Amino acid sequence: MIEFIDGQLAEWPLARENYQALGRTERRSLQLGDLTVGIQHNPARIVSTAAKTDAKTLAERPCFLCGKNRPPQQIGVEIAEGWELLLNPYPIFPTHFTIVSKEHQPQEGFPLDMVKMAEKLPGHTVFFNGKRAGASCPDHLHCQAVKTHELPLMKLIEKIHKLEAGRVATDKSLGLDMPFGFKSIIITPNLDGMSELAKIEETIGAEFISEGLLNAFVWIDDDGLLRICAVPRSKHRPSCYGSEEGQRLISPGCIDMTGVLIAPLKKDYDTLTDEEVRKIYKECGI
Repeated sequence: MIEFIDGQLAEWPLARENYQALGRTERRSLQLGDLTVGIQHNPARIVSTAAKTDAKTLAERPCFLCGKNRPPQQIGVEIAEGWELLLNPYPIFPTHFTIVSKEHQPQEGFPLDMVKMAEKLPGHTVFFNGKRAGASCPDHLHCQAVKTHELPLMKLIEKIHKLEAGRVATDKSLGLDMPFGFKSIIITPNLDGMSELAKIEETIGAEFISEGLLNAFVWIDDDGLLRICAVPRSKHRPSCYGSEEGQRLISPGCIDMTGVLIAPLKKDYDTLTDEEVRKIYKECGI
């Protein structure tokens, strides 16, 4: 993958500039119970944070994930049948992929192919924004992937959720103080694990999947166990969302819900308080 990234950065000026800019990204931390939250000032991410996702806008603009509309420099590599791995040109971390369906279809369901992707990307977490839970392109089915060690929630789950606590656990059953709820599932490489995977939608919550109110994460930990985390959502954006005076241009997607909150505007980065961040998570989560 390093060769793929280096090749893309060599050929694609926009992506190269945005990845270089990550080195100048400001970040500060705050503690919300057991979750360490990093607020990242990342101006390039305003493309996603401020994206209009209403039906009229989607119908009028070309889909930027379809092959025919992508920049000529953006090369796709097949990672699973029907899926292409792309370099994300607006990164949050030094390694940031978008994984798109070759077919233009809505951002719906829970793509079980994420398991195959996670197997192909050791050390990475593959994640899925539901159409009403942070997806900036809800008309084209896609996932993303970043390094697992970059995500505070994944690190916390690996530390706290062990098999002896059961294959399925929640933030409450694990005794965690969290600003939002989640489910953590461990899939073991045996018949019991396969049975758990077969009923994963029921475990996660079919209503959240069908409504597109879900952030889902799939990765393989250092012990070779397949892990799935589901963060159910109540809505896409908090009540404070906006760029006007007194508002915050904060639009939580998967990465934000792991404890890396993206603030494209400097004023938000500088002035967001612990209380405001907790409220944003409480409003968007369950």
